[in-house]
Amino acid sequence: MNLSYWERKTWLEDIDHAIIGSGIVGLSCALALRKKYPKAKIVVFEKGSLPSGASTKNAGFACFGSVSEILEDLKTHTEAEVVQLVNDRVAGLELLRETLGDKNLDYQQHGGYELFSKNDPDLYEECLLKIPYINDLLKNVFLSKKDIFSIKNDVFGFKNIQNKLIFNEYEGQLDTGRMMLALLEKISKESILVINCAKIDAFEQKNSEILLKMSNSEDLSVASLFIATNGFAQQFVRDDVQPARAQVLITKPIAELKVRGTFHLDKGYYYFRNIDNRILLGGGRNLDFKTEKTSEAGLTALVQNRLEELLSHTILPDTAFEVDTRWSGIMGVGGQKKPILRELVPNVYCGVRLGGMGVAIGSSVGQQLANLHQK
Repeated sequence: MNLSYWERKTWLEDIDHAIIGSGIVGLSCALALRKKYPKAKIVVFEKGSLPSGASTKNAGFACFGSVSEILEDLKTHTEAEVVQLVNDRVAGLELLRETLGDKNLDYQQHGGYELFSKNDPDLYEECLLKIPYINDLLKNVFLSKKDIFSIKNDVFGFKNIQNKLIFNEYEGQLDTGRMMLALLEKISKESILVINCAKIDAFEQKNSEILLKMSNSEDLSVASLFIATNGFAQQFVRDDVQPARAQVLITKPIAELKVRGTFHLDKGYYYFRNIDNRILLGGGRNLDFKTEKTSEAGLTALVQNRLEELLSHTILPDTAFEVDTRWSGIMGVGGQKKPILRELVPNVYCGVRLGGMGVAIGSSVGQQLANLHQK
């Protein structure tokens, strides 16, 4: 692509801070950089026409982890590390709400529930038994005398699950489309440029500047670079971060839908909620980790059939429904849950591996990413 003098001068020259990825991390990083550097030229590069990872494709859970997920994390992390993970998620959600406001997020706090299949009684019993332990472990995160997790009866008419649910009143939900729109509006007001359909293939150091190699366009140089590509990070970093595809479906509106709140099933590998009187249901990558370890968007019959089976037999067992649409998003995961925040080479920084908790920690990771640059 041959750029005009005007295009080059306006968008691509004299860039102080370039950000790759226009999701929640990238845009939050851009806003934090603007506060630090009021007069700097900041440009965000996005390879898609919309954010290409998971920021506009997730289920909109404002959550910090179910009991079974926390117990699973304790197998690979110390107690202190797990407490820090939860604390970071809670703090990240508070920052997001403070930055954008609950109205712009359509934030609602109806609480979250964990369901347990009748096919896994051992997990069910273990989680019930460990509720006091988890409540005690996390009590300082919320500074509340109330228990974080408690036991509730199923009042939603689910089937093929254990008769008790684990409830968490602190969990909320939001509209991720509205979240990203509000972020973009803030970006525009702060005179930060976002260039869509602009794929960065690689970067290299060139003297005191960073050279960006772009697809279908000429190379350009920037003073500093911030990588916020999460599930696509392998292109730029060698750290332990792998792509993980999450498949989702949503039903057409259902009259008198009683489901209210956010719901987790099977250690968080399945999740669903009511949005606009529809059921949004996602998950299932545990059915075939190898296939779902991909940065390619797409759907598989294996996962989609399982999601429909859950709708028919568990979530909406006595209710007629039709699937409206299906999609997938790409997360960034690894052996550890802690995000990777570091300087790769001088003036090049990364903030990736959100571990499926991007809504919770994305704004915080973006802020921390910006703060890595101290010059």
